Amino acid sequence: MFKKLEDQLKANSRTIVFTEGTDARILEATDKLTKSDILNVILIGDPEAVNAAANEGGFQIDKCEIINPAAYDGMEDMVSTMVALRKGKMTEEQVRAALTKGNYFGTMLVKMGKADCLLGGATYSTADTVRPALQLIKTKPGNKIVSSVFIMVKGDERLAMADCAINIDPNEDELVEIAVETAKTASVFGIDPKVALLSYSTMGSGKGDSVTKMANATAKIKEQAPELAVDGELQFDAAVSPVVAQVKCKNSPVAGQANTFIFPDINAGNIGYKIAARLGGYEAIGPILQGLNAPINDLSRGCNAEEVYKMALVTAALS
Repeated sequence: MFKKLEDQLKANSRTIVFTEGTDARILEATDKLTKSDILNVILIGDPEAVNAAANEGGFQIDKCEIINPAAYDGMEDMVSTMVALRKGKMTEEQVRAALTKGNYFGTMLVKMGKADCLLGGATYSTADTVRPALQLIKTKPGNKIVSSVFIMVKGDERLAMADCAINIDPNEDELVEIAVETAKTASVFGIDPKVALLSYSTMGSGKGDSVTKMANATAKIKEQAPELAVDGELQFDAAVSPVVAQVKCKNSPVAGQANTFIFPDINAGNIGYKIAARLGGYEAIGPILQGLNAPINDLSRGCNAEEVYKMALVTAALS
């Protein structure tokens, strides 16, 4: 999967912003990305500090651009643009203070077309990455929420799992949006989406508010996106096992062959993808944020340089 993304990006140049320019993991990934001419990279930070950190780690970053918010020539234009975007919710003084921080400054570089996408979170929290994106990039037309998906990779096999990181207890309409966006993301990474809305019940075998929520969301998806292969509510075994599917829901277009899984809440989603990773041997790529006007993604603060590199490829591929 990643070799294919590398080839695509070499043929179609993209610029990514890293919000934490002095972080050794970011610098190691930048070295690899720019040395192979896969991506153009902007690092945010004081050039002297960034170069010192790169030299200390033995990383070559000559091809990247380093931007210090404190010395940025376009700051006045950026401030006025952000004040307008915030529509009275932040004063000019508050905007200037926010733009001294890499998360807000980097997000504005994307908003103003200086970069195609952003990757942050090596030291910032998820909220500190998502908040500027919601305030400045905003959701795509027709979208009301930001959601997340993990692409699970094992050999040539790929699965999509959502939402495992952002929405705690999505309602029916939010599940519709999550499912449709997840199917689109899955397609970008070579998955022909067969979407299962998961539950502890299969087609009414169990009762409860969560069951009703998943069944109703499935009906809404079928109405709003009739071209999408989707079914639910389905228990996980019915979703993935052809044998179980024949017993529980043999006429389903998805049961027994699902590869894109929508969980009823963040508890199930977070537990589910981690079971797949730890016991199933899948590599979890993500969380990949969905629903924004431009690709903005969040790293785990426990990430390593290889994970930064792969998430950079994934983020740029969505731009």
